[in-house]
Amino acid sequence: MSMAVIAEFTIDSDQFILGQVLALDPDTHVEMERVVPASGRVMPYVWVQGGDLDAFEAAIRASEYVQGLTALDVVEDSALYRVEWDEQVESLIYGMAETNATILEAAGNEKWHFRIRFDDHSGMTGFHNYCTSHEIRFQLDRVYTLAEDQDGGYSFDLTKAQRSALVTAVQDGYFEVPRRTTLGAVGEKLGVTEQSVSENLRRGANKVLRKSLLSPSAADLRR
Repeated sequence: MSMAVIAEFTIDSDQFILGQVLALDPDTHVEMERVVPASGRVMPYVWVQGGDLDAFEAAIRASEYVQGLTALDVVEDSALYRVEWDEQVESLIYGMAETNATILEAAGNEKWHFRIRFDDHSGMTGFHNYCTSHEIRFQLDRVYTLAEDQDGGYSFDLTKAQRSALVTAVQDGYFEVPRRTTLGAVGEKLGVTEQSVSENLRRGANKVLRKSLLSPSAADLRR
């Protein structure tokens, strides 16, 4: 019986077209919401946080690979965009589409962290072969099955960045009253911006709290 496989890897933005287009400002953090295939093209939906959103929009629209950019939602200094690719280009995202991979997590700027799921090991092998043939280089951080994901340390479905931010913030006393550290200090310790830490903490804490307080297994605690 085939078993779904999850792969986590880190890749420089210059190794794939979407990363090149989105890596504009070190203060801007991009998180891929999902990727929708449409008529031989892909339309990534991305959250952009920090930086100058107007400058981001102008730069994306100026790219030769982009046919259109639509802002779907804006919340404070964050915005959700749909990016319409002008034509199919050989890149990381199309390699995932060709091997039926599902993007579970994807975020970064100059460096990106991906967590993707394949139907089986043959999908993972196909993706690796695609990247090799197209000279796409990445660092494979972890490969595991769904069963291992449920039994191991990813029960809250946290990304690597979210887990690091939460662990560091807890260890350094960010959530204590009074606080013993600041977001800036946590970010400096992790080597990322304060905006990135803030976003990872909010998203990570939301996942932990929802699964801890709202899951069926926590029903007894709510009575």
